[in-house]
Amino acid sequence: MPSEVLEAPEMAMCPACNADTMVRVFPAILNAPEIVSPEGVVQGEQEAACFFHPSKAAAIACSRCGRFLCQLCQVEFRGESWCPECITTGARKKKIATLENCRTLYDTIALALAGLPIPFFWFATFLTAPAALFMAIRYWRAPGSLVRRTKLRLIVAISLALCEIAGWAWFIVYLVIAARMAK
Repeated sequence: MPSEVLEAPEMAMCPACNADTMVRVFPAILNAPEIVSPEGVVQGEQEAACFFHPSKAAAIACSRCGRFLCQLCQVEFRGESWCPECITTGARKKKIATLENCRTLYDTIALALAGLPIPFFWFATFLTAPAALFMAIRYWRAPGSLVRRTKLRLIVAISLALCEIAGWAWFIVYLVIAARMAK
């Protein structure tokens, strides 16, 4: 709503739907946000303190809210320095579209598809080995864990799946040859 409608003491017309409305807001919403620069707070020999750790000296101000942050609290995000509170609030309210806090671990899924059926349901590898091979190849370039990992899991999954497929191929060839010899 425009500020004229928000500041009106009596009924005002909504510009969107032309309905008479009366809006009562907290007075601070009408004020422009005040951003305090670190230079304005530092006086003489004293240093500004971190908002979250008052015993630590501030290193930078949050780009979103202006809180002073120590090196521990500073989060580099989108080329700016944000405080943990702004990151948490943005994630909770879903206002940060590019914030990624979880990923699907395709390497773990492929390795589980290739390896878990072996000791329990070896006959299930007929289906899970091709699925593991597909998943490992399909998601080879997909972003891995948020914690840096190598492609070793995908390589092991591919190797294990290929061995299982080769085992099944050998088993089927053996059954066909055995059936022909029995005739």
